[in-house]
Amino acid sequence: MGNFTIRAIAAPLALAAIAATATPVAAQDANSEARLKKVEAEIRALQRKVFPGADGKFFEPQITQAQPTTTNTAAPTTTAVTDILARLDALESQIAGLTAQTEVNTNAINVINQRLDTLSGVAPAATTTTSSEAVGSNLSAMTGGASAPKPAAQPAQPAAKPSGPTAERLAAVQAIAKPQTGDAGDDEYSYGFRLWDAKFYPEAEQQLSLFVEKYPKHSRISYGRNLLGRAYLDDGKPKEAAAWFLKNYQSDKQGARAPDSLLYLAEAMIAMKDTKRACIALAEFSDTYPAVATGRLSGQYQANLKKVKCN
Repeated sequence: MGNFTIRAIAAPLALAAIAATATPVAAQDANSEARLKKVEAEIRALQRKVFPGADGKFFEPQITQAQPTTTNTAAPTTTAVTDILARLDALESQIAGLTAQTEVNTNAINVINQRLDTLSGVAPAATTTTSSEAVGSNLSAMTGGASAPKPAAQPAQPAAKPSGPTAERLAAVQAIAKPQTGDAGDDEYSYGFRLWDAKFYPEAEQQLSLFVEKYPKHSRISYGRNLLGRAYLDDGKPKEAAAWFLKNYQSDKQGARAPDSLLYLAEAMIAMKDTKRACIALAEFSDTYPAVATGRLSGQYQANLKKVKCN
């Protein structure tokens, strides 16, 4: 077979090979071009949200295709690959700018929210602990829906500053010394007792609330909850007092002041004119603490029985 015949056969085969390889490359370039255009469109939409104009309109997107540089000397034509790389560089630059602007906007919004909270005097609401559990079948709903508030930070003061204690009262309260025995918990309780004993009931309520919150496992905790209830009762707040008396009894029926709390619970119910629940509390007291009812607290128990008519 002559050289002319071989060349005649080889030429069509070479053309077919070139066409076969060119088709996947062209398809790949078309696919990359479509994906790149989609990314560019998404960046434009994001630009319009992050960079609004001062007049309410939006800036035009700043993504442009990189143009090949022309010189006097002949230069190779920009290929599809170099064009894509140039456009990807532009996209990356725009994404970095959008990310930075988003962070700036977020920080600015946080600062504004903090200032608004400060101006409006926003403070977290105090948490309360309900006393919905019954003390046996006899003390169901003893407090009439009252809840024993969990001591917490005092709520923010209203905008209109209320009248505070007089200078004389402040001086009298400051004159009551806080013990310094080395037992911090006992000192807090004893200070609350001194305030209550001096009839500074609101101050005693605050101090004893601090004690029961900070030292829930202290040996004086039964004393502290009971005295907190008494401070409320003496302050003319029988509903709040009943919640603390019930809580003290429920928390530890063998506590040092659990019998006292149950008896004072009856007194709180009497103050609320709830004879039924007062009688239930007195019956529970005599059944649970018969020795105390005829001993240490017999006088108080009998006095309470005379205040109500129980079946």
